[in-house]
Amino acid sequence: MKKEITVAFIGNPNCGKTTLFNAYTGANLKVANWPGVTVERMEGAIQDHGKTIRLIDLPGTYSLSSYTMEERVSRDFIVSDEVDVIVDVVDSSTLERSLYLTLQLLELDKPLVLAMNMMDIVEKRGIDLDLHRLSEILGVPCVPVTARKKKGLKALMHAALHQAEDAGAINHRPMEIHREATRKYTMIYSSDLEEQIGKVENLLPEKIGNPRWTAIKLLENDEAVRKTYPDLDVSHIADKNTADRIINEKYDYIEEIMHEALLGKEGKDDLTDRIDSVLTHPVFGLLFFFLIMALVFVLTFTLGDWISGYFELFIEWISTLVTTGLTSIHAADWLIRLITEGIIAGVGGILTFLPNIAILFIALAFLEDSGYMARVAYVMNDLMGHLGLSGRAFIPMVLGFGCSVPAIMASRTLETEQDRRRVMLVTPFMSCSAKLPTYILFSGMFFGSNAMWAAYSMYIIGFAVALLIAWITSKTRKAKEIKPLLIELPIYKLPSLYTVYIYVWEKVKDFLSKAGTTIFFASIVLWLLLNFGIHGFTEDVSASFAASIGHVIAPILVPVGLGWWQIAVALVAGISAKEVVVSSMGVLFGISSLNSAAGISGLQTILASMGFGALNAYCMMLFCLLYIPCFATLATIRKESNSTAYMWKTAAFQLAVAWVITFAVFYIGRLCGLA
Repeated sequence: MKKEITVAFIGNPNCGKTTLFNAYTGANLKVANWPGVTVERMEGAIQDHGKTIRLIDLPGTYSLSSYTMEERVSRDFIVSDEVDVIVDVVDSSTLERSLYLTLQLLELDKPLVLAMNMMDIVEKRGIDLDLHRLSEILGVPCVPVTARKKKGLKALMHAALHQAEDAGAINHRPMEIHREATRKYTMIYSSDLEEQIGKVENLLPEKIGNPRWTAIKLLENDEAVRKTYPDLDVSHIADKNTADRIINEKYDYIEEIMHEALLGKEGKDDLTDRIDSVLTHPVFGLLFFFLIMALVFVLTFTLGDWISGYFELFIEWISTLVTTGLTSIHAADWLIRLITEGIIAGVGGILTFLPNIAILFIALAFLEDSGYMARVAYVMNDLMGHLGLSGRAFIPMVLGFGCSVPAIMASRTLETEQDRRRVMLVTPFMSCSAKLPTYILFSGMFFGSNAMWAAYSMYIIGFAVALLIAWITSKTRKAKEIKPLLIELPIYKLPSLYTVYIYVWEKVKDFLSKAGTTIFFASIVLWLLLNFGIHGFTEDVSASFAASIGHVIAPILVPVGLGWWQIAVALVAGISAKEVVVSSMGVLFGISSLNSAAGISGLQTILASMGFGALNAYCMMLFCLLYIPCFATLATIRKESNSTAYMWKTAAFQLAVAWVITFAVFYIGRLCGLA
């Protein structure tokens, strides 16, 4: 047996597949793109029985009949020779809907193990599953696991290794359901279908690895398989009903399996159904979503600000310590200023917002792992339909509350390039976590007890603008049929603390990485631009390169209430990363701890002396919400759309939208006497 085994995890969306994968790999993950496509692959490695086991987490799919980019990736990898063992992760509480994919996997004739996940939920719901009988019928091991509690992991991997070792042996023959006799294949179709399958098999090349699966796919008129065998015509064998009959007979067989393996279920109302009657209601469901997000912001501001106080003290201590240390060794004045006014003011200032951002990610992770986010997409389906999109398009938009990069990448779940580009266009309007420091800073300075609501309004406005733009773009395109939303509504469960930890740690790590790279270099560049001009080093910032750049841009921002060169410079710097807007304010005005009471008071005094008031602050938050996305988002748009021109068009469009909407708010505010 070879020293390295490749194990692929596949399953329906929301089956707990990624939770199981994380339970094995922990944080030891490698993230890359699949060759030739932009779909991310999650890969990890463990050691077991003296072997290196390479684990691959595939995108969720309901079948091996591919439609979206992610589904095609899963199918292509499973079919390839690279996989040694397939682990089919099954939600045991919804076994019936999982078995369709299982039957397709069995037809591949590859080593297969069923990971019967969520067995704790099965027990709580009063469901009795005979896993021994199920294993007999399918001809593969069915191992009970509870991924979020890390139960059954050793047994599952032992079964997977056993299957890999005995892949060529006939050691797991499926049994007939109604009589104790083995059969060659788990799924045997009616005699005329089996005859058709046999005829197609005879037309295939002799050395093909999985002739039965290939034959079935050709009879189903599978596009990918037809492209593999373009010269193979099966139209004289298959009729127009063959594909439907194959599907229907699979579901008929699943019913027989369930009758045999499902022994009993308590006749009581399901808690999930009762909760869904409210949360998936077309009106109450939407209201509950906004209520949930409001609660998230209460926690983000109250608890986050309390924790941030300790970060502020730490940054101030670091600043004092560094200044004292550099002074004691008689370091050059410019070097002391660069480190304290540039690096510490920039990087340290943004780090004080880490608790707020971490709390936001924790909340989003809890909502996702609990099963709630799927309900949000379902509730939004009707509304998105009026905008020319399916409810599936709302999933990337919701992800945009965290970060625009994975949100735009999630547009791969949409079936057409047109829909993907529309989602890429509107998703950056959703307020990502990187914009949160700007909201906290300006709302805290100018809105007092209403600071939280001022910040929360940014999320509502961003959401409304995204929907408005989606509606406008739908009117410029030909009407097309919207395919119905097919989405798994998983049962509600307590989120796995370990899964939440992995999710939050990855996001926090990205934030810290950004602070140590992009924000670090941006702070240094900005300090240099502020302290150097055409005549060299200058103490007069008005004669600096930064002031020159700002004075060129500022007139464009005057109509939107942001016509100061310092604000212009901060906004330009913020295109590198949205957090840089806040770090730039610290560098521009020489304040090392912007999130402290003293820092906020000092900055407010400076801004007030410039004529910058509450209306200007609100316009600043609004413009930051809507204007050009960060470099990482722009790069993702270019990569996902495969078009540099589309990336620049998107950036220009979003800048124009930001200017127009902010201008309207500023003008109306002035008419109302707010400035």
